[in-house]
Amino acid sequence: MQHPSGIDRARAALERGDRVPAGALSPAVAESWQRCRDLGLDPRATPQGSVIAFADVNRRRQANAALRRLALAEMQLLHTQIAGSNFMIALGDADGVVLDTISDQRFAESAAGRSIIPGSVWNESERGTNALGLAALRREPTAIYGREHYFSCHGHLSCMAAPILDAAGRTLGLLDASCSEEARQQHTHALVRMAAAQIENGLIFQERSRNFIFAFHPRMEFLDTLSAGLVAVSRDGEVLSLNRQGANLLAGLPTALGVHFDALFDAGFGSTMDGLLNGGVIRIRDRAGSGVFMVCRQIGRRSIAETRHPAGAQPALIGSPDAPDFVCDDPLLKRQMADLAEATALRMPVHITGETGTGKELMARHVHGLSGRKGEFVALNCGAVPEALFIAEIFGHERGAYTNARAEGAPGLARAADRGTLFLDEVADIPPAAQTALLRFLDSMEVRAVGGQKTHKVDVQIVSATNRNLEEMVAAREFRADLLYRLNAYTVRLPPLRSRSDFAMIVQHLMQKIAPGKAITDAAIARLSQRNWPGNIRELHSVLQRALVRRHLEFVDEASFADCEEVPHDSCDDCRDHPMSRHRCREIRSTFRASGANVSKTARLLGLSRTTVYKHVR
Repeated sequence: MQHPSGIDRARAALERGDRVPAGALSPAVAESWQRCRDLGLDPRATPQGSVIAFADVNRRRQANAALRRLALAEMQLLHTQIAGSNFMIALGDADGVVLDTISDQRFAESAAGRSIIPGSVWNESERGTNALGLAALRREPTAIYGREHYFSCHGHLSCMAAPILDAAGRTLGLLDASCSEEARQQHTHALVRMAAAQIENGLIFQERSRNFIFAFHPRMEFLDTLSAGLVAVSRDGEVLSLNRQGANLLAGLPTALGVHFDALFDAGFGSTMDGLLNGGVIRIRDRAGSGVFMVCRQIGRRSIAETRHPAGAQPALIGSPDAPDFVCDDPLLKRQMADLAEATALRMPVHITGETGTGKELMARHVHGLSGRKGEFVALNCGAVPEALFIAEIFGHERGAYTNARAEGAPGLARAADRGTLFLDEVADIPPAAQTALLRFLDSMEVRAVGGQKTHKVDVQIVSATNRNLEEMVAAREFRADLLYRLNAYTVRLPPLRSRSDFAMIVQHLMQKIAPGKAITDAAIARLSQRNWPGNIRELHSVLQRALVRRHLEFVDEASFADCEEVPHDSCDDCRDHPMSRHRCREIRSTFRASGANVSKTARLLGLSRTTVYKHVR
């Protein structure tokens, strides 16, 4: 017989209204549970957490502008470190009001993700025992795992929060990482604490830009780490700021702000400055007799916080060599791409369709990578070549084959792509006469240059793409049916951006390509999701670039897109006012249309119940 664990016994007692067994919980959680009981909160109920007005959120953001600028950079780095782990990272102010979030899309679309939004208040009196509220109350890093949350509806979550303190020990803000209980990772708690410490150090450099800042530690190799103490002093030796690590290293000494440097270290301020300003590391003793190494980290305005993330210093994610260089987490798209490698192994021509800007050339290059071919990827925009020169462009020409032909002749793109890939973009624009020649080439893989007699056998992976409907063109006799059947042996249909269920991941991916290390908040992504995107990913790329240029900030939030249209497109009434739910709704409705308005087929394709599908398409 299996005995219940401590948390099982504690929860059972809590929900029965009995006394919680001693030792079943950590003292911090037990005390929090008791405070929640004293407030009359029912652990089996759903908390009615308040959300403040957006205008108030903006006022709080402006009041915490310096904190927010540093914190969002750290949140982006933290998100890069734990991306794909179903996490959300939140910044709160000293009152536990969430100011910004950055998250994995799956978590953002969950019920928990929809409750942790800018303006939501996470104090203990409303939300029960939670890491954000408890860290604010206790002013120390706190983790609440699973059913340690007071409300049972939060039992599937694990949250880790750390306060961000100023030099006087006052709480300026809170940094939180939340994930599903089954995905909890102990090392994430350490990462959150480190990020909070980095923000605190950054604030010292920012606020004391005109002063000296010294780093000190008992071990020299730790002077460049977050374990080092930082002390900011005036030119007269007055201590203006001391970080948390510094206060811990000098425990027992008078570390109150305003004390003189000589009250902490016995070498004397003048002689210490002489040694430090020579650019070296010195060894001195504190007033308790402990030896420490010390180095000058700032003279005047220059700050290590400003150079902490140089261009290209962001951690790189190492993926599979076969992984595409673009986001393809949309279920329908993943299903279409599932057999691409096998198709290229069989040398099947691949045809890519989709609206303009959906990434057809990126997909073509991915096909080339999957093929493992050592030859070149050769692209031809079929609509940009004059009809009279089209055949010569692909198959080459001999010297003097036609008027204005190159004197030395040309081998042609098909031969240039031998043992590689020939990408025929805008294939619907191939001239009728050239369609016949291309059909013959696809059958034989033999090339004969214009004006030449010799044929050359080539080994080419054919990839074609268009944003037009070739079936309709065949019916209108504008495109050869037999050529279409050669080209579309394997077809990949790229969905429009407005229908992509992985919209948030696409935005984050583009941001990292355009401006590595710069943060984009969940609220900004939600604002972007409200647009119709007729230009698809290409348009999104331009919008992000304009926002970065226009705002001149180290992050992108929803204010960066204040001029974006706010009318939700193609979503049901229930999802229209919930931006993070809208992606899934669009996917369902798009699939429903593509299936000929067949609810059963849509449910089967997406792995959903028919009731769920009907709810979104009725």
